[in-house]
Amino acid sequence: MNVQHDNAQNQPLEELLELAKNTAVEAGKAVLDIYEKGEYDSYEKDDESPVTSADYLANDIIVNALQTATPDIPIMSEEREIESLEERKHWHRYWLIDPIDGTQEFIARSGDFAVNIALIENNKPVIGVIFWPPGQTLFYASKDQGAFKESAQEHKRMEVRQLDSPLDSVLMIAISRRQPREKIMSRMSSERTYQTLPLGSCSLKACFIADGQADVFMRMGVTGEWDTGACQCIVREAGGDIRDVNFDPLSYNQREETTNPDFVVLGDQRVPWESIIQYY
Repeated sequence: MNVQHDNAQNQPLEELLELAKNTAVEAGKAVLDIYEKGEYDSYEKDDESPVTSADYLANDIIVNALQTATPDIPIMSEEREIESLEERKHWHRYWLIDPIDGTQEFIARSGDFAVNIALIENNKPVIGVIFWPPGQTLFYASKDQGAFKESAQEHKRMEVRQLDSPLDSVLMIAISRRQPREKIMSRMSSERTYQTLPLGSCSLKACFIADGQADVFMRMGVTGEWDTGACQCIVREAGGDIRDVNFDPLSYNQREETTNPDFVVLGDQRVPWESIIQYY
């Protein structure tokens, strides 16, 4: 979708959603080709987190496509220099992207990585698109239009799992492959019974909750707003939510720093999550 628009700030969400979907798939295919060939360079950022030439290629593909089609909409990306809040605070709409969420998983060849594109409007995610290249699966949502999963096998509307008994059903916890299970379980109430689902990418864990395959995910550690923008829209449209560990909403483009606090992704909203998750 390479049509240029004179005033993309007023462009309908359904058109911008199609642009984001097409762009995520295009970038994801390029990343998958690199992944399968194993031909990439790896670097270390100032914060000691990894980045690869595949991240940079995906970033270039996404930025070029979005800038061509929507030149009036600013872009914030993990792999670009972030403008000051003084400049960003005037953004009514902007694209928020993570070219590869799960770079460590890309390097480790677990297959748990994804391309994330979100549209933020008035400081809230209104479009979320996540493409999982190894799974050839597209997760997407837009405000008040529901959340969807699309692959060669299915195209369906997603909803969080509705527990038979929100007060005592067994809860499925999505857990990072690289985070000790005990660290997460120590934060969960001993009054409930749990099963665990190991996954890599933060956004994929959120999508699995939106798809009813898990019920909760706790993220402790440094993340950026680009890690949650797309999945927050998807999870909310599927009937769940994302909150910080004090159960306050996450913020977007309202602070100089663009890092997130620790947060939880929640499924069935009838579950008394605040009594189950004991962060402190």
